[in-house]
Amino acid sequence: MKIDTILFDFGDVFINLDKQATPLALKKLGLIEWTLEIDLLNFNFEKGLISKSDFLINLNKLVPNANQNQILEAWNSVLLDFPMYRLEFLQKLSKEYKLFLLSNTDSIHINHFRERNGEEFYNCFYNCFEKVYFSYDLGMRKPDEAIFQFVITENNLIPEKTLFVDDNIDNIEGAKKTGLQVWHLQKGKEDVVALKQKLLI
Repeated sequence: MKIDTILFDFGDVFINLDKQATPLALKKLGLIEWTLEIDLLNFNFEKGLISKSDFLINLNKLVPNANQNQILEAWNSVLLDFPMYRLEFLQKLSKEYKLFLLSNTDSIHINHFRERNGEEFYNCFYNCFEKVYFSYDLGMRKPDEAIFQFVITENNLIPEKTLFVDDNIDNIEGAKKTGLQVWHLQKGKEDVVALKQKLLI
């Protein structure tokens, strides 16, 4: 069945990430070790279950000698560049397919992306999609089956005709449970701009 809809992840698909940057930056500020407590704090923030203020206050308790601006800078250090060629690819693709974005993220990261890349770039990117979904708005996050089902149901998508693209294998497995077609993008080995070749296979 021919693919007519594509559902994309954001991090390490369009924007490059350095997932070790934040733990390293927080350690420089005095964090002793990355713990399950921080993971839980992150998950709850990504689900929109706690506010930005509560998140920063709780993270600050673990690095009490740092101020909140330093905490913010460390938290945002995970976000690297967004190559222009990927945006240009996406703009062309949007003329041929229905596109959606589904990202596990938080309000701090999205606001930082907007401020750093500028309003014009931000709008050009989001205008490529029929709709943009962020975990912190939905109260759910990947790889939970419910978040995929929500997007499918709200947009009357046909899973067999919808391709989900993500670099995280857990998210790929979650998507498979709903019948979505998948491409597990291998970071460092593949680039999203090779998508058309995947669709022809």
